[in-house]
Amino acid sequence: MSVKDESLGFSLPELAIVLVVIGLLVGGMLMPLATQIDLRRTAQTRRSLQEARDALLGFAVANGRLPCPAAAGSGGAETSAGPCPLSAGGVADGFLPGVTLGLSPSDSLGYVLDAWGNRLRYAVSAAPAAAPGSFTSSNGISNFWRANGAPPAADLQICWDSVSISRPGSAKADCAAGSALSRAAVAVIYSTGRNTATSGRGPDEAANLNGDRVFVAHAEAPEGASGGEFDDLLIWLSPNILYNRMVAAGRLP
Repeated sequence: MSVKDESLGFSLPELAIVLVVIGLLVGGMLMPLATQIDLRRTAQTRRSLQEARDALLGFAVANGRLPCPAAAGSGGAETSAGPCPLSAGGVADGFLPGVTLGLSPSDSLGYVLDAWGNRLRYAVSAAPAAAPGSFTSSNGISNFWRANGAPPAADLQICWDSVSISRPGSAKADCAAGSALSRAAVAVIYSTGRNTATSGRGPDEAANLNGDRVFVAHAEAPEGASGGEFDDLLIWLSPNILYNRMVAAGRLP
């Protein structure tokens, strides 16, 4: 073979080295791209949760109450206007009523979606026991305040982890002392995250889907963590913010 012929292409060993280098470069680019997509979806979902909380506040100002959750067969609308259907754990828990709140994006049935295409979930306090449904009945908050000289006390709790929850799944579920992010949330709005776990990938995620009044919120955790894989995104509505907005709008007391 002449010198000219040898310069026309790569030898097999050289070609193999080039392919390996290209493979390493492409593989190194794919992981950051996947991470960037996931970060964008996480940020988009957080914005959707914030918009949902704002919509709940607007609904309360306009209607003097919070909506009930949507059920699987309610077409994205709240199940009722008044005392909501309760789970065995004593909480009104279901999907965010996107049709009732006028939110998007939604699926073909009207349920609000997160950036992974999962339906956003929503729970609202059924407390107080003396007047259940005060938060979701027409003028229920105002009526309770006028009758008792104080607004109704909400009872949804948010814990650091599921280990801190006693009597999970029951109406007496409770967050241990020193482990609560909130003990008096009026409502909780959350996404089941990238893993789309409808029953939870671990005990921490499962705690958000067991129908009691206690929820878990913390940073994302991988499979094998003490509380199991966790990628739920959760925010809650403080009663102080709710009452402030309703007082300013003349809805309370």
